[in-house]
Amino acid sequence: MSAESAAKSGIQWSIEADGHRAVLVEVGGTLRSYSVDGVDILDGFGTGEISPGSAGQILAPWPNRIRDGQYEFEGQAYQLALTEPPRRTAIHGLVNWSRWRLAEQTPASVTLEYELPGQVGYPWSLLLRSRWTVSADGLRCDQEVINTSDANAPWGYSVHPYLRLPGVSVEDTVLHVPARSRIQADARLLPIGATKIAGTEFDFSEARRIGDLVLDTTFGDIDFDADGITTVTLADPGAGRPIVVWADEKFRYWQVFTADTLHGERFRRSIAVEPMTCPPDAYRTGRDLTVLEPGSTWAASWGVRY
Repeated sequence: MSAESAAKSGIQWSIEADGHRAVLVEVGGTLRSYSVDGVDILDGFGTGEISPGSAGQILAPWPNRIRDGQYEFEGQAYQLALTEPPRRTAIHGLVNWSRWRLAEQTPASVTLEYELPGQVGYPWSLLLRSRWTVSADGLRCDQEVINTSDANAPWGYSVHPYLRLPGVSVEDTVLHVPARSRIQADARLLPIGATKIAGTEFDFSEARRIGDLVLDTTFGDIDFDADGITTVTLADPGAGRPIVVWADEKFRYWQVFTADTLHGERFRRSIAVEPMTCPPDAYRTGRDLTVLEPGSTWAASWGVRY
């Protein structure tokens, strides 16, 4: 394992085993790159760049968006900073631009930690710990969070990896999402309802090409296997090796984004596959929102196979 300094994203920690290599960075505890046998699977970013389009970031203590940054929790009203001003939303949590610290390291794994202080709009303190591992089984992230405050705290979690199959365009990628519904969104990409997707253009319960479909879509009513694992697959129509993103039973939603709002060379170049524990605006709706009791520990796992 190596660590080196970089101007934009801080210290870089590389981990490697069995032909799998990943790089994690200090700013955001972000996954900057992941390759298998020298083939880049993650559409990451360079050491001299900041994460574009939330690439590889951890999204906590909420994923996606909160309408107007306003919510109520246990009878108290809160106002968050509007971090997406054009849509007047608070987006992707509070930890993705903070400096994480090294807790443990081995050649094939690294554990990063961040202490989130209580603040205006989110007055609870949390300790987040991410353990990243590479092996012949792929990339794995084991996430923990401890509520270090003296009151119940709202919690949601996601990650934002962009993935791409070597030599395969977004249009030609064969997508499988084990879901039966999707959340309908307004012009601000905030939820206004849910609808079944069987037989519609958003139905990827049977694997098929994405084609020219634009996706920035939250899928719900997802299926799990007998071991409590849900998987999204990106496949090569030429029968090459697929990319599989997996997540455990704590994740009730998948967000799939075809990067149509990114600019320049990143426009529609890769696909973000995001396992989410709760849907957008969960702080307002309460839907699948986790409540962390004081001193309690929450844990979940997800990963990528190629």
